[in-house]
Amino acid sequence: MEALRGKLLETTARHQAISDVPVGVLLSGGLDSSLLVGLLAEHGTLPRTFSIGFEDQPEEKGSEFEYSDLVVERFGTQHTQIVIPNGEVLTRLPDAVDAMAEPMVGQDAVAFYLLSEQVSRHVKVVQSGQGADEVFGGYFWYPQMQAAQGTDLERFAPHYFDRDDAELQTLLTPAYRGADHTGRLVSERLAALRGDEYIDRVLAFDVTTLIVDDPVKRVDNMTMAWGLEARVPFLDHELVELAMQIPPALKMADGGKGILKSVARGMIPDGVIDRPKGYFPVPALKFVRGEFLDFMRDILSSQASRERGVFERAYVDKLLAAPDQHFTRLQGSKLWHLALFEFWLQRNVDGLR
Repeated sequence: MEALRGKLLETTARHQAISDVPVGVLLSGGLDSSLLVGLLAEHGTLPRTFSIGFEDQPEEKGSEFEYSDLVVERFGTQHTQIVIPNGEVLTRLPDAVDAMAEPMVGQDAVAFYLLSEQVSRHVKVVQSGQGADEVFGGYFWYPQMQAAQGTDLERFAPHYFDRDDAELQTLLTPAYRGADHTGRLVSERLAALRGDEYIDRVLAFDVTTLIVDDPVKRVDNMTMAWGLEARVPFLDHELVELAMQIPPALKMADGGKGILKSVARGMIPDGVIDRPKGYFPVPALKFVRGEFLDFMRDILSSQASRERGVFERAYVDKLLAAPDQHFTRLQGSKLWHLALFEFWLQRNVDGLR
């Protein structure tokens, strides 16, 4: 644990020192970003901190301010708290989609876009907690995969894939159907990776594939749209190399990221360490209703969507009829996934023809 603590201190200090301008922290209220503030404070540096929140839905809160406030109170950072009403989220969706290099269905892509707009008015460089879950085993599906039986793919797919290949075949029109390329890719990558335990290979797969092509790409796109540079100390190559030598049992202890929580204990408030795992919520893009439902219906019912013919109408109509009943395994809205994909094509491809 002391080796990890030392490497974390070294890494955050280095990412702070390589800038000749003030560096902030995107403080979500989770363990990872809160720990960045604590580590920087250990060096005698108090970064500016920034948090964003959205309107609540009955099923989900739109902010984690109760936890980020604990960190701000502990360290006395100069803090900016940003609240985005649903009306502004809907109005700014086209701008956020225009900034995407490719379709990005994660809710936090939109959140990072709106957060970055505000943060860029104060600082030009920030540290972000991206990567800690993948490096230190923080997601709820890792223990599920570890306990499962079967082939690598049989242990992986039921806990992570948004939808099985069989469902994909009913979603896509015949012209876009094909072999199970995702299953083949995951099987090949996991087989090629070394590790004493299955979960070692899963974490290595996530660090070398998932994190590069999804969360980090989202953050980079959305921050750079506003000229804001986001640094991710948890993905520093020396820190990752050390983390890969830590036994999986230490990473996944205490509900996930056990060893990281041990390092954080005494450095940041216990309330942040012991809180339930949170995600960057934009509830209106998960529990789709009202104006957001109308917006997505218009996109998927448009002439452009019908002429493109990617999605089977029966599948689309099923989602539109009951969006609250159709979520991915990771609790994303299937309707939002389709609407975002089609909207991105309309904004970024159709206009180039």
